[in-house]
Amino acid sequence: MKDQRILVTGGGGYLGRQVVAALAALPEPQRPAAIVCHDIREPAERLAGVDYVVADIRSADIGEIIARHAIGTVIHLASIVTPGRNSNRAFEYDVDVNGTKNLLDACVAHGVRRIIVSSSGAAYGYHADNPEWLTEDAPLRGNETFAYAYHKRLIEEMLTDYRQSQPQLEQVIFRIGTILGATVSNQITDLFEKPRLIAIAGSDSPFVFIHDRDVVGAILHGIESKQTGAFNVAGDGKLTIHEIATRLGKRCVVLPAGLLRAALRLLKTLGLTQYGPEQLDFLRYRPVLQNRRLKTEFGYIPKLSSAEVFELYRKSRQGKAA
Repeated sequence: MKDQRILVTGGGGYLGRQVVAALAALPEPQRPAAIVCHDIREPAERLAGVDYVVADIRSADIGEIIARHAIGTVIHLASIVTPGRNSNRAFEYDVDVNGTKNLLDACVAHGVRRIIVSSSGAAYGYHADNPEWLTEDAPLRGNETFAYAYHKRLIEEMLTDYRQSQPQLEQVIFRIGTILGATVSNQITDLFEKPRLIAIAGSDSPFVFIHDRDVVGAILHGIESKQTGAFNVAGDGKLTIHEIATRLGKRCVVLPAGLLRAALRLLKTLGLTQYGPEQLDFLRYRPVLQNRRLKTEFGYIPKLSSAEVFELYRKSRQGKAA
């Protein structure tokens, strides 16, 4: 890795900070020749050996940064995962989709060799006819109702086009399951923090988890690997919403789908919740990722199973509450 010149977009985010820190912590013989951390904001802290750049992923500055630092590998993590209170759909599309296109065009224009993209299992979509285990050959049907899932789908469709028109730009796409770690906070962990967990009648709502350090490990492996393509990134196994509730020592309230949909519609209209009736399918039809290709073809084996990742998360939460 020592001859690599690497740009991490979204390097100030939860995952980006860990990737940059892992690169910077490599011993001198292995450390990349250049580590460039990009984000829309100034970093809260700076690590030795890292160049920090502030730029909008949608701007021409991205191409200038790639050219100035002679970047050979891009790790693309810039994305809106949890929109802010004042966010809107058009802005999220502009950042996620148009921002990715701007980056891809800059990579092509300035001779980037390899791009590693953080996609999501959400790109498969939340559908009643999803198979029990989704492989990388399953169609990408990210629901238009869910901005995040739809944008990941659109980005992957764009990446397919670039593979055909720009085959010299190697692509590694990680379809990542639910990331858990000691400090993670997102839409899913918000569900787990409730006094009671909600289950939908007739659905086990299965979750696959991946430890944040395993995601970082897969990304580092992808920098030097010769493998390209799309890979599901998840720990072995799954946990149902009922098993999660038991592990948390909480009650699981089972509600009929129709009742929950109506309640969410009313509460959203009254401004009493950020969740709308579309969240029903988000919980009911969880995409469950099979990780066989990650292990056998890509050559990365997650250190922790879904159950082990969740236990670490649970214990970290207990420690904070104590």
